[in-house]
Amino acid sequence: MVFRQGRSLKIAFGSLDCPEINQGIAYFVASHIPGCTRGFESYTTMGVIKDDQLIAGVVYSNFFPETGVIELSAASTSRLWLTRPVLNAMFGYPFDQLGCQICVLRVSERNERMIRILHRFGFGSVRIPRLRGSDEAEIIFTLTDDAWRSSRFNPANRKVQAARTASRR
Repeated sequence: MVFRQGRSLKIAFGSLDCPEINQGIAYFVASHIPGCTRGFESYTTMGVIKDDQLIAGVVYSNFFPETGVIELSAASTSRLWLTRPVLNAMFGYPFDQLGCQICVLRVSERNERMIRILHRFGFGSVRIPRLRGSDEAEIIFTLTDDAWRSSRFNPANRKVQAARTASRR
């Protein structure tokens, strides 16, 4: 388990090396996603902790190293979790550590807040009717490594942008 310190947030990664943390974060995420009662298989997790309470979690599953594809599932109990250090850790794992070329998230059409957030972060999307049942569509969101690297939310890209701005003065 590796802890990284954000402002007042801690970031913890669970894995096969830390099965209790891995299972705890996965349970947290599954319990906050409607219809996710079966949980996950073969996964790694990232948790966001504030004041010794888990306030958000990300499950990385369905990893295909041959094609560089991984699926993310996320849930939170607080709006405070999506800070730049958390985003850097959240996308640094699949893109920088695993070498993925695309991340995939599946979101209910009813989760309007998450849909707005993912569009703001630069995710592409496709709506598939009835994928969550006869009365509910699911939106498949994708974020490529190129889109993440050029994103204004990527701390590394912000440093490059700041250097370019400074050199123009």
